[in-house]
Amino acid sequence: MSTDNDKFKHSKRLAKDKNAIKKQSKIAQVHGFPTGPEHRLAKVHAATCGDSNCVMCGNPRKFFGDRTVQEKRLFQDLDKVTDKGSNGKKTNE
Repeated sequence: MSTDNDKFKHSKRLAKDKNAIKKQSKIAQVHGFPTGPEHRLAKVHAATCGDSNCVMCGNPRKFFGDRTVQEKRLFQDLDKVTDKGSNGKKTNE
């Protein structure tokens, strides 16, 4: 049912998670952050508090008023002509 390749992939995945946990727990210990359950550190950075109301962990649009790429594109200056051919000249339309 399971081949040697499947077993190798599984062991590689477990080793990757173990290394990630070890690295993040070292970071947490150096900075004095609580580690909490260790399996959490496999996918989340140690410096993340997890509070969405925190300035460092929250949405930058909420705290700093940043716009997304789509909003920037929508509100860009429409008077500027960007319709140019491959030679850099304006088209006739």
